[in-house]
Amino acid sequence: MTKILLDTHVILWLTQSERELGSRGRAACEDALARDELTISPVIYYELADLVRKNRLNQQIELSRWRRELLSMGVLELPVAGPVAIQASELADFHKDPWDRMIVATALVHEAALMTADRAILAWTGALDRIDARK
Repeated sequence: MTKILLDTHVILWLTQSERELGSRGRAACEDALARDELTISPVIYYELADLVRKNRLNQQIELSRWRRELLSMGVLELPVAGPVAIQASELADFHKDPWDRMIVATALVHEAALMTADRAILAWTGALDRIDARK
């Protein structure tokens, strides 16, 4: 198995024991965590703050504390550097959401499978290893 990069909603589901995360998805996360290969993109912190600001997320998250908790669980952050930004700008036939573009590019550059329930990402025809989080 390879590294797993969690989409923003999936890390929320995982840390809050939400039912939306399927049993296979949860098992894959636990397995990746045990192998030190469960990862996130640091852009999720800004995306979450943005969702709270826009009232699209009905909870308050103290990002610094939440980040410390994720890291202490063993979740790893994959670096977002020049190659990720360039890859995000070059995604063919992909929607314009900048957060999704950066997360997908992070998965591609770091050769990680992206776990998501985002239908647009799951349906995208690009060369991305995907795991449907709902299963």
